[in-house]
Amino acid sequence: MKLFAIFGDPVAHSRSPLMHNSVFKHLNYKACYTRVHLNDGSKLRETFFSLGLSGANITIPHKEDAFKACDEVRGFAKLIGVVNTIINENGKLIGYNTDADGFMYAIKEFSNIKKVLIIGAGGTAKALASRFAQDKIEVSILNRTQTKLDYFKEIALTCQDWQSYKTAHYDLVVNTTSAGLKDDYLPAPQLIIEDILQNTSFVADAIYGKLTPFLTLAKNKNLIYKNGTDMLLGQGVLANTLFVKNKLKIEDIQFFMQRSFEL
Repeated sequence: MKLFAIFGDPVAHSRSPLMHNSVFKHLNYKACYTRVHLNDGSKLRETFFSLGLSGANITIPHKEDAFKACDEVRGFAKLIGVVNTIINENGKLIGYNTDADGFMYAIKEFSNIKKVLIIGAGGTAKALASRFAQDKIEVSILNRTQTKLDYFKEIALTCQDWQSYKTAHYDLVVNTTSAGLKDDYLPAPQLIIEDILQNTSFVADAIYGKLTPFLTLAKNKNLIYKNGTDMLLGQGVLANTLFVKNKLKIEDIQFFMQRSFEL
């Protein structure tokens, strides 16, 4: 039986085991999926091999460490330096990124998106910013400080920190930080968040399974908003096809993964 896992800190909240195990169980694929709480991202590779894993997903805050842990990186992940899915191919770790396409799946009902503000500058922000840029969508980044903005500046995106923030209109605002995951924080000072929400049409949060303080404010302003559930589903389906090496139909994977959300 093959063993898969999700690495993160925190990770106890993750729905990924329910999603993937639902697929394995109902489609009679001999595999099991579990959680691994990892404090030190530099230990990811040795932990992966010590557990005898066939593959893994990686969540906050280890996606850039996962890139470094791989022997080879393919597709979109190679462009952005961020990995959220790892496959063991004959003892070599192969890295992929399914976050970006998963997010595009999640927001497909949002119409006429031409200008996006992404809050945060971590691995998820890199994936989404690069994916939006591929579609010729204008992207701006807002982060607490300037220290993590070099990547975004290199690909010619507009970058701001809390001190340099200026009011502008955005069709979509996305929170990619962990603010609100296990606390009641906003992803930026409230005055900035209030101003942002006054000047947008759609709001999304990468965090799933709860109404974060950020989304609560959006809801109170009658904005159309989404949490990260659909993003989780989209990236999960793509990751599972990699885990099973395309031996299961993607339509079946999506069906049983969607069913896991009803539990």
